[in-house]
Amino acid sequence: MSSSGSPVALAEIGALLGDPARANMLLALIAGRPLTAGELAWSARVTAQTASGHLARLTEAGLLAVERQGRHRYYRLASPLVAQMLEGMQVVASLQSPPRYRPASRIDDALKAGRTCYDHLAGRLGVAIADAMVARGQVVLTGDGGAATPDGEAFLQHFQVEASTRPGQKRCFCRPCLDWSERRPHIAGALGAGLARRCFDLGWIQRVKDSRAVTITQAGRKGLQEAFGIGPDDLVVRPDLPLRKAG
Repeated sequence: MSSSGSPVALAEIGALLGDPARANMLLALIAGRPLTAGELAWSARVTAQTASGHLARLTEAGLLAVERQGRHRYYRLASPLVAQMLEGMQVVASLQSPPRYRPASRIDDALKAGRTCYDHLAGRLGVAIADAMVARGQVVLTGDGGAATPDGEAFLQHFQVEASTRPGQKRCFCRPCLDWSERRPHIAGALGAGLARRCFDLGWIQRVKDSRAVTITQAGRKGLQEAFGIGPDDLVVRPDLPLRKAG
């Protein structure tokens, strides 16, 4: 790989992402869960041998990291920055004019309603949480960052959200992440990860098998209303929303 930041390096990354099989593998990993080569081959609809070649190239380019556990190798995105890049590309792709025709599916609706974006919540659910915390003065989001207010810190402590960054970890506490389906920001960074982790721990949301979509449980509907003031109408997927910048 060429030196980072150079036009050549950018072109090389673009070429890697330009292959549909490799793009499908990366999007499967944006859910934040490590997957085996076999699982990624299934996601990309390619043979195990072909998947092995693709994974080697993505790992060599620094887009993937691999860990061995017993007989299996587990692949994951190398860092949150890779997930941020992929989410940003999906935003750009959603702005195609005119958009390419593709029949809507239940999978699309599920992803738009709520999903994981690496380790934080996205879709209508993620945006609704961000809107609620901003409206209540608990979080302030700017164009490229964010912070919890004193009221927000008190809420996070009461809600038992662990959102501290590890020593030496190159990760911001909070930042807006432009949502590709809602075209508005949800909360990323350590805070976004902490909020998602707490919702999973409370049993408010559950993962959908073989997807990064999440569903809201009965306990979650009650909990989201009590904690964030989020009701059923706030979670309805609304199509063709105009793009709005964070801030």
